[in-house]
Amino acid sequence: MSLAPLTRRAFGLAFAVFALDQALKLWALFVFDLADKGRVAVAPLFDLVLVWNTGVSYGLLQQDSEFGRWALVALHVVASIAITFWLAREKDRPSAMGLALILGGAVGNGVDRIAYGAVVDYALLHWGEVTWYVFNLADAAIVAGVVLLLYGSLRSSKSATGVSS
Repeated sequence: MSLAPLTRRAFGLAFAVFALDQALKLWALFVFDLADKGRVAVAPLFDLVLVWNTGVSYGLLQQDSEFGRWALVALHVVASIAITFWLAREKDRPSAMGLALILGGAVGNGVDRIAYGAVVDYALLHWGEVTWYVFNLADAAIVAGVVLLLYGSLRSSKSATGVSS
């Protein structure tokens, strides 16, 4: 089966997101040794800090049992397979790139859950004492992917109704 050029590029992007996400996590854990350093100031609004996320986005559905861990792994696998099939059929460039970002991020976080029992989060945005949740590159890719997917959906719905911009 030969893949269309858009599909090949999208799968390439998904792999790049996955590889960079894993490289950054390995660096944070084993080279920089973030666990021993605690919170490290990088820029006025950005710090590095290690957080093990046993839940899903925004720390929801925290799982402390092996059953919960593997249930979330199963959810990652099912979602990744569904996104892969969707991506293989997608013709809209922004939607395909959005799906690729989501897929790369989902697989990256899924590998963490298998390898460590939790997702490695390390990026903290803050304004003084006001902090946002701790996240990683995979999370950022997923959010960017959802934005692109919504953009592609809105674009195609405008063209289907004959609305031009």
